[in-house]
Formats: sequence, C-alpha cells, structure tokens
Amino acid sequence: LTPLAPATGTTQFDVSLSLNDDGDIIAGQFEYATDLFDESTIARWGQHLLQLLDAMLEDATQPVATLPLLSNPQRRQLLGDFNRTHVPFPEGRLVHEWFEQHVQAHPDAIAVQAEEASLSYAELNARANRIAHRLIAAGVRPDERVALLVERSLEMIVGMLGILKAGGAYVPLDPNYPQDRLQHMLDDSAPRVLLTQAALVNAMGEQLPALRLPRLLLDDTADGDAGNPRIEGLTSRHLAYVMYTSGSTGKPKGVMLEHRSLCNQIGALQERYSLDARDRILQFATMTFDMSVEEIFGALLSGATLVLRSDAWIAGTAAFATLCEQYAITVANLPTVFWQQVSRDAHVALPTCLRQFMIGGEAVSKQAVSQWFARSGHRPALYNAYGPTEATVNASIRRMESDRDDFRSIGKPLRNTQLHVLDGAGNLAPLGVAGEIHIGGVGVARGYLNRQALTAERFIADPFTTDPQARLYKTGDLGRWCADGTLQYLGRNDDQVKIRGFRVELGEIEAVLAGRPGVREAVVVAQESRPGQSDSKRLVAYLCGEPVPVEQLRAALLAVLPDYMVPSAFVQLEAMPLTPNGKLDRRALPAPGQEAFASRAYEAPRGEIEQLLATVWQELLGLEQVGRHDRFFELGGHSLMAVSLIDRLRQHGLNASVRTVFTAPSLREMAQALGRSDETPFLAPANRIAADCSALTPDMLSLVELTPAQLERIVAGVPGGAANVQDIYPLAPLQQGILFHHLLGHEGDAYLVRSMIEFDDRARLDAFIDALQQVIDRHDILRSAVHWVGQPQAVQVVQRQATLPVQLVTLAGDEDPRAQLERLSDPRHLRLDLQQAPLMRACIARDPHSERWWLSLLDHHMISDHVSLGIVLEEVQALVQGRGAELPAPMPYREFVAQILATPPQVHEAYFSQRLGSVDEPTAPFGVLDVQGDGSQVTETSVRLDPALSQRIRACSRSAGVTPAVLFHIAWAQVLGRCTDRDDVVFGTVVAGRLQGSRGADRALGVFINTLPVRVRLAGSGVGALVDETYRDLSELLSHEQASLALAQRCSGVGPGLPLFTTLLNYRHQTDGGSLANEGQVLAWDGVRFLSNEARTNYPIEVAVADEGDDFSVTAQAITGIDPHRIAAYLGQAVAALVQALEQAPERLASSLDVLPDDERQLLLRDFNRTATDFGPAQPIHALFETQVRLAPDAV
Repeated sequence: LTPLAPATGTTQFDVSLSLNDDGDIIAGQFEYATDLFDESTIARWGQHLLQLLDAMLEDATQPVATLPLLSNPQRRQLLGDFNRTHVPFPEGRLVHEWFEQHVQAHPDAIAVQAEEASLSYAELNARANRIAHRLIAAGVRPDERVALLVERSLEMIVGMLGILKAGGAYVPLDPNYPQDRLQHMLDDSAPRVLLTQAALVNAMGEQLPALRLPRLLLDDTADGDAGNPRIEGLTSRHLAYVMYTSGSTGKPKGVMLEHRSLCNQIGALQERYSLDARDRILQFATMTFDMSVEEIFGALLSGATLVLRSDAWIAGTAAFATLCEQYAITVANLPTVFWQQVSRDAHVALPTCLRQFMIGGEAVSKQAVSQWFARSGHRPALYNAYGPTEATVNASIRRMESDRDDFRSIGKPLRNTQLHVLDGAGNLAPLGVAGEIHIGGVGVARGYLNRQALTAERFIADPFTTDPQARLYKTGDLGRWCADGTLQYLGRNDDQVKIRGFRVELGEIEAVLAGRPGVREAVVVAQESRPGQSDSKRLVAYLCGEPVPVEQLRAALLAVLPDYMVPSAFVQLEAMPLTPNGKLDRRALPAPGQEAFASRAYEAPRGEIEQLLATVWQELLGLEQVGRHDRFFELGGHSLMAVSLIDRLRQHGLNASVRTVFTAPSLREMAQALGRSDETPFLAPANRIAADCSALTPDMLSLVELTPAQLERIVAGVPGGAANVQDIYPLAPLQQGILFHHLLGHEGDAYLVRSMIEFDDRARLDAFIDALQQVIDRHDILRSAVHWVGQPQAVQVVQRQATLPVQLVTLAGDEDPRAQLERLSDPRHLRLDLQQAPLMRACIARDPHSERWWLSLLDHHMISDHVSLGIVLEEVQALVQGRGAELPAPMPYREFVAQILATPPQVHEAYFSQRLGSVDEPTAPFGVLDVQGDGSQVTETSVRLDPALSQRIRACSRSAGVTPAVLFHIAWAQVLGRCTDRDDVVFGTVVAGRLQGSRGADRALGVFINTLPVRVRLAGSGVGALVDETYRDLSELLSHEQASLALAQRCSGVGPGLPLFTTLLNYRHQTDGGSLANEGQVLAWDGVRFLSNEARTNYPIEVAVADEGDDFSVTAQAITGIDPHRIAAYLGQAVAALVQALEQAPERLASSLDVLPDDERQLLLRDFNRTATDFGPAQPIHALFETQVRLAPDAV
C-alpha cells in the first residue's frame, strides 16, 4: 500500500479505506474523523492490515482465526515494553524469616496494636515461636494446612506467624461463617490442626465441626520454647496460605499461595507505596479476604506497626477519621465501597498523618473520583489496585492524580508480573482492543486445592515465555491496553442474565441441555413474555436434534438445576438461524408457541371459576390457551408471578394465598381450592411431649430434629430436667436476628425493654407480681428460654414452670428514688441469660420517704413485642380485679413458628431478589453504617404534628384510597433521598407480623413484629403515581411479613459485611395492643401508675409514627452526633410537602419536594451567609490605589 493524495479535510464516515489497483501496485488511503481517532491509531490499523495480508500470502491454508494481526514491533510493545517488569529478588526467602530480620533489627518497636493492647516485634516473635513449636510437635510439616479460627485480635497475628514458622500454610476461617460453609472448608482443606481461641470454643460449642480435629489454643503462649524454629526442607515453593473464594458451583474453592509469591508481592508494594518502619498501617479487611495479606505482611515485613481495627472504625467517616488520628494511621487499604463513602463525606476532614489510601476489590465510580479530588484540605495519595486472589492480592496498581484521570484505569503491572489481553483464540489483542485479562509471573498461585480440572482450565501454560513451568491465570475480566502502557478494566466477560433477581449463566444451562440424549445443539436466551415488562422475563431454550418431550426435558433439568434456571419453554428447531457471517442470529429465533411449554393433554376449563382462572393465567403467562390439567409452574409461572396471580384473583373477588398456588398447581386443583368458602385452617403438628413425661427422646419433637446427645444437652440446662420441658421448637426469623445481635454484645442489650411502674403500697405491688406470675404460667412463650450451644440451630425450650426473679433493691435517701432505680436497672449495662426462663426480671424498691413502691420490669424482645406487652398488662389488670375467668384461652407460640416453617422459603427469596437484586449500596444517611449498636448512645425526641396537618394527611389518604402509613413511608423516603443525595433508597419498616398468622394471632403473646426492607424509587415519579406504587409495594411486602431480614439482605446486591439500610420507620396505631405501654397512660386501677416504657434501637436512626386516631406524633431516636429533633422536623416537613402536592399538583415530581423546615432553611440561607458589610461608596480600582498613595506615599 502506498499513500494517495492528501485527505480532503472532510469524510462521510467515521473511517473509510479507499483502495486503487493500477495493475502494478494497490494504493490505499484512509479517511477518518479526527474528533474520534488519532493518527497513530489509524497508522496502527494500516499495519494490522499489512500484517494480515503478508500472513495470508505466506500460508493460504491456515485458519482465519489464527492469522497474526500484530507486527513484530507491536508484539514487542505488548510483550516487552508494557511488561518489562523483571526485578531480581531473593527467590529463596521465607516470609517468617524476613519478619525475623526486623525482629533482630528493632526488637522493641511496636509490631501490632489492638486498641490499648500491643506487642513488640520481640514479643510477637516469641509468642509465634511458642505456637510454632507446639504445631511442630503436633505433626505439622511443610505444605500441610492449619485451620486458623480466630476473631480479629493480637492472637490472629500470632497464629498466622506461628503456622508459617512451623512450616505450615494457614487456612483462615471466619467464626461468623455458616456452619455448612465451615464444614466444607474444613473437609476440603483437611487441616492437620485447628488453631483457635478458648472464647470461641466456649461460644460455638459443638456447632463447630472442626472440634473433631486436634486443636491448640492461642490463649496459652506463656510457656514453651521461644526460639526461632528451623524446618528442614522448607523452601519458598511451599505453601504460605490457602485462601477460600466463592465458586460458581456454590462451594468455595481454596487458592494455594506460596512463600515466593507473597514475598515478591510485599517487595513490590514496598517499592510502589514506599513502606518503611515509620508507617502505622491499618488492618481493615477480614482475614478471609486476601487484602488482609497485603495489610498484615506489608506492615510486619517493613518494620512498621500494624493497627487492628474494631467495628467502631466503620461507624462512619467521622468515626474513621477520628480513630485514624487517634492511632496516627499513615496507610490505609480500604474496600472501594467504604472509600467512596469517605469520598462523599467531604465535610469530614482527614488527619494529616494519613499519607495514602489504597483501594480495591471492585471497580471505582467516576463520581467518587470527582468527589475525592474536589475535596479541600488534606487529601491523602490515592492508589487503585487490581488483582484476584489467584495472583497474590495485586497484579497492577495506579496512582490517581486528578479527576481527569481515567477512572477505569488499573495501571501497570507490578514487578515480576505480566499482564496480557488475549482474544477468544488466545492471541494477543491489539492496543485498544478489548479482550480477557491474563496474569502471569511470580505471583500466580499454585492452583485450586483438590480441584485439578478447574486448575487446568483457569491456570494455562504461558505461551509468551521460554519457561516451561510458567503459567497464566485466566481472570474472566475484560480489559484493553492504552497507548501509555496502562490497562483499562472493562468488566466481566461472563454470559450472565438476571432472572427474578438471580444471576444466571446461560452457558451452564446450555451445557446441561447439550448433554441430554438426542440434543445436538442448544441455545438459551432470556425473553420477556410481555414486551417492555422486565418482571415477565423468562428463559427459552432452542434445541436441534431428535425431538424430546418438553415434560421430560423439564424434569431432567429440575434434577440438576435450581428452578429459576430451568427454561419455561423449549423450542425444537431443525437448525439454528445464522447471520451471513455464520454466527447465531438471536434476533431470528422464533417466539415459543404453545407446544414449547410443558402443557398436558388439553381439556377445556369447566365452570365459572376455572374459566376465570384460565383467563388470568393466559394474561400473566402470555399464552393463547390454558387447559384444566395444565400446571402453573410448568407453563413458566414462578414465585414472583404467583404474587401477581393472587392480586388478579382478588380483583375478581377470589381470595387466595401463596400456599394455595404452591399446593394446588394445576388449574383444576387451584379452582377447587378457590371454590371453597374458606381455606382450611393451618394445623401445626401436635406436641408429642406428654404432661407427665420424665424422659425425652427425639421422636417426641414435632417441629425440630435433634440427636439424642443434642437433646440431652438441652435437658441438662433446664432446671428440673426433662420433667420441666413442655416443648422444643425453632426460633422465628426475628428471634434469630435478636439472638445474633445479643451474642455480638458484651455490655447491655438493645433488646431489653424496661417498664417503670409506681405503687401506692406494698400490697398493690405484691398483687401485681402475683398476677404477672399467673400470666407467665398461662403463656408458653413467657416460660421459654433459648438454647444454642452445641445445637445445629438455636431452639426455644418451653418450661412447665418458670418463676419470675424478683430483686429487692435498697434505695438511698439522698437521691430521687425513681432515678436511683432507673440507674440500677439500666438496660445499657444489664444483660439477661437467654438460657434461663423466664426472660423477664423484676427490680423492686421502696421509696425511703414514703410507703410508695417502685417496680422496674425488664423483659426481653425475644419473648414479646409491644402488642404482647399490652396484652400482658391487660391480663395482669384482669387478674388483679378478679376477672381472670373472662380471659380467653392462651394461644401457643408454637402455632406461629410452625406456620412460618411451613411457608416455602422460595416465595420470600424470589420476591426480595426481584425487589432488591439491583441494590448494590447501603442507604446510610450521614455515612453511618453501624447497625449493631447497643442503644447506649441513643437520644430521643417526640413531637406532635399540627392537628390541621394531621387532618389533611387523613383526607389525602382517603382520597387516594390508601392508609396514612403510605404517605409517611414516602415522606421518610424523601428525607433519606435528601440526606444521601440519592433517588433510590431502602429503609427498614416494622410490620406487625400477625396478618398471615393462624387463629387467635391478634391475642397471642410472643415476638411477631418484624423488620423488612422497603425500597422507594423517587426519580421520575409524580407524587400521585408514587403513592399508588408505594401502596402496591407495601401490600406485597405484607405477604412476606415473616421473612427474615437476613434473607432479604442476601437477595440484594449489597456486599457481605455491609448493611442494606441503617434507618428504621415504625408506623403503628395507638390501638395496636400495648396501648397501656404508651407514655402518660395510667393503669386503670387505683394506686398503680404506669410511668414509662423504654425500648432502645440498635439502628443509628429510628423514627416511630404513632397514629392516635385523630392526630399523629413522631418520635425520633438517633445516635450521638445526629440531632433527633432535626430528624423529626425533616419528616414533618416532608409529609407536609407531600400532602400539599397531592392536594394541588399530584403530577409534581416527588424528587422536587422540600424536606427542610423553615428554621433550618433560614439558618442555611441567611444565618450562615450573613456577610453583608458596608464598604463605602463604589469606586474604581485605581481610585482606591490613589487613596493609598496619598495616605502612605513612602511605604514600600
């Protein structure tokens, strides 16, 4: 090719190539848009074309896919210039020997600090040596694994070093992992020894499957050989650790990393980050995340101080900054999502001691980068790191210099690391062309433990080196080279779609189908049965080969795949449609016809209900015909669609439940269920423990399965033994969450509720206590304790007798008696033993100055909610007044638990996956993320809305056909949107939990209330439409009112360790039971006064709206640093603005409503900006200068 005449300066296309054959030569000319392409890019394309033509002439028989696209200079650039990273390093070095060099160099320097406790390098070395010698004595040898089960503590670091010094490889285990995950990791890694802490052994008991292993305790390091051990035969090619990461099969896989790889990584980081002994490095990540390796050994192999964080560090940016300054942190490695929160909180100044942040773990957002560089004041250096666990933490790093930097850039490879971008055929992708990132070099892991096939698939031979042992790791990440030798991250290359909130690999389904007899070729696509409605998305399989019955294919796939991965339709084709280029033409795939679905022999619907039901099915499923023997789920229905089906049926006057849809799947069966006047009441399995039973066996338990040993352990913990056990059954979902938070705490309990009651004399107090004991005797939940140690799951044990503990407190005469008793019974400093029933305590005291008596009654949320407390007080009142015979028969709590257990979990999972699957960030106003507080730092305020506003709220609600609760939910969403600068928010709402309950649920005692997430999208919605949408969302949510919050969070896209939301809205009616528990109410018998009922929140912010029939009151609770009065005022202003918009302009965008009260608006607009100053008559600049000349002509 030779150049033609110069370009004309204009082009009709982005790029055009003109070729002219004059017989002797072929001359060519590129014309291109200079706004889109650089000259160097076009020149490179010309070289690619010439290279292809040369290769075609050399061998016309070679496959087109293998034709070399790159010229030799281009290959040298990609393989040499961009990957010239070789740096000599001590390849035989061991991690712990490198650490021992720092011990020798500065033995008294602080190596690790955890709050006020610390260890010097010499102390840490001695403790680790003692552990190492004990491990050696236990038989640990090079390459053998040692399980390390510890909390974040000094012992964690001691254990890691001790294992390495013994020649072993540590396998980090998180005590908070589910039991089955721990079991898999232990079975897979087959450790020689378990290294743990005594406190964990005591807390977890037999729940820890690893206790069958030999175990050593890290707590005992006072005695033993403290000398450095030397392990014969140990080399740098032996394992240092095995880190488990998530696997596509659902089981985690162990990545094996060697000393050599880790030493190279730390050396590279020391060079790139300039780490030395002056640094104080924050240990932020959990030890089961590979970032912890960089933090821990980056510090200890640099002579620096490692500072272990506590949960207080992640309470928000302000807390993080304060603690960084307190502990003089210089270097912090943060998850991207946490750094982005710090970036957003620009008003929080960062301490000058912080010299740099490293971020990684996920892609960074452009907005966060812009916010970071817009930050005023001290701004630490920012490094963006990239690398999978399989490449020893990091493969590349980029320092971000300004907001103009490419936020997708992940920098250049680290020393002794190679990065290659390859196309689908394994060839080098040209500069600027996307391909899969492959990582080579010293950092590449040995492979996956016990997964030879997967290791061979993901760790391939390196074709770009002469070393026959060198391998490349296929990351599955997409990237491309930039002209400056940096790499750009472009996302994943997976063929994934989302079905009902679940991520589905289409290739996995296609592989299963292709393995079926008679199937020659299989393609699976996601289609919408109702175009434009994403909730109607379904999977359709297209098959070539011998015809196979649809029912047979569905059954075969259901045996190996989750139901959401089984296609709804199977279309038989003679051949797949292809494009002119020979590729699959997905747009030409035909829509599935009736025969593609798993329908039964057609029989027309009979009767009015069947015909109506068939019409509804056809509308939902997008079908032309439905027979009476067809089954809803076989035709493509699913759990989410079942909710829509119920709504459609209710519109036609037919009552149905999710249970009906699942238990009567055929059209005929469902019609029969709907045709009955009412549904069959739920019946819980009978309690098989007889009243006179003196010995228990597992077959007596109808709601839980226990082994004889587990049952014996429970009985041993019950006063009176087996004769005092009435029943045993699992916890309800909210009880499980309460237990989780209780076990996290150490002092105080946010779930302890205190009621203060005053009595005129001791006789009235005694009558109250006696009546309360009778109520305890009546209700099983009040005689229940919780047992979890050594059990497969926590259970509640109902005792036949449980006596209320009554503690007599003597009050001093020089202090207010009520204040004294409140201080002595403060739930912030008290905890109940949940294994001892009843979970109530009574503290009584006499007023030193009169005959009055005081009662501080503590009861635990594990056994009651606010409705239950009201019922308890009503029954006490009836018994004191001699009306005990009028009380209804008690409702056993087991009925409620049994009904929850009978609900298929898929119903809840499908709903919350659809609602929350795309939510990937917490909604956390003011940057506060800690939702595990104990309530000790919470302040509270209460305000009553203006009566006129309350009446307008009720009028608007009636006009819209909704309850006032809907308006308050929208108003709270408005507040959160403004406080987080987001138009898509999630918060918790408290539901009564009794709507789906069985008979007598309105009078049953126990914890029925539940906290569930509500998602409100504010963008683009008019207030009228948003009211309708929120009403539908809340109505659907009530069908799942007993789903666990943990389940809902798992269905979201928010990563582990972060909350889905940090605020709570509790809307309740004054008449929702418990009315006696409202402040200011008086018990209705003489001489007894109910003074207060105090419940504390573990959330940073909680707002309670009390619907009092006519008016509304708002109570806001917030942690220290957040003014609850402001929170209540925001909500009041937001609901007022919402009402005004509904009255005057329902089409007004919800996102435009104001939440700032007038006083705060005045503060922001005027008080903070009161800067007016009289600066005299206006004069030109030179006149002002001349004035200074006259005043001081000789001044310099």
